[in-house]
Amino acid sequence: ILADYFSKKLSIDDLVVVSPDLGSVTRSRKFANNISKEVPIAIIDKRRPKPNVSEVMNIIGEVEGKNVILLDDMIDTAGTIVNAANALKKFGAKDVYACCTHAVLSGPAMDNIQKSAIKKLVVLDTIFLPEDRLIDKIEQISIAKLLAEAIIRIHEKRPLSPLFEIGNAKKS
Repeated sequence: ILADYFSKKLSIDDLVVVSPDLGSVTRSRKFANNISKEVPIAIIDKRRPKPNVSEVMNIIGEVEGKNVILLDDMIDTAGTIVNAANALKKFGAKDVYACCTHAVLSGPAMDNIQKSAIKKLVVLDTIFLPEDRLIDKIEQISIAKLLAEAIIRIHEKRPLSPLFEIGNAKKS
């Protein structure tokens, strides 16, 4: 769903997908390939001096002059994603977009995001954010059609894998 969203919104000519840490490289590569086989990836090399605190040490890959998409599975206080976004801007990224599957967005998250270099944070509604919690920088995308189609396919004993191919999330 997220790759489909960005493939329709951004030109692949100046795009790079960025993994917020070493553990997310495989997910970021798959996400980039779902947008286009031509989209490169970059990696944030960070360290955590203490819980819920991260420091960007280096960026592996080319981001200068590029629009970047930071991909994460979950965003809680938004400290990591905001530090990464701000570092990417310092390294010359054009616009920084971020996305995640699960937007917990607790504590200072909204304020952190609002003050950050993130142009748009796109989240799925696996954790629903009511209208009064949405700020201008956040766009929430529904997974209702995907879940409905998955239930139908399971009931009819049909495969689920076609649901996860780029462009199929909205066709189903």
